[in-house]
Amino acid sequence: MANARPRPSVMHLTERAAERVREIVDGTDKPLLGVRVGIKKGGCAGMEYTLDPVEAAIPGDDVVSEHGVNVYVDPGAILFLLGSVMDYETTKLRSGFVFQNPNEVSACGCGESVMLKPAEAEGAATSA
Repeated sequence: MANARPRPSVMHLTERAAERVREIVDGTDKPLLGVRVGIKKGGCAGMEYTLDPVEAAIPGDDVVSEHGVNVYVDPGAILFLLGSVMDYETTKLRSGFVFQNPNEVSACGCGESVMLKPAEAEGAATSA
């Protein structure tokens, strides 16, 4: 299908997030391809974001390549992360990756966990 539209990216990265991913990849003795973003059950709001180093791609991962880095999205997290922006912020009290996620229903007070709803498949297909 030569006329197929390119598939939209699951999520986007800010330059700050990409810079931190680059620091993680370059700051280890192991050859890393990037980081993998996923979600798991946990925390008081029900779900937590996960980030892990990627030494090898896993079939089914969705790869977001922006600002010169690769972020691998776990297949089980795609509908929960669709339309998200991954950022990295530093405050007086903490530093870390943060997600601006349109699928977030609520978050706990400490900000460590969130309640997510999966993106609507129809809306995902038309939001190119």
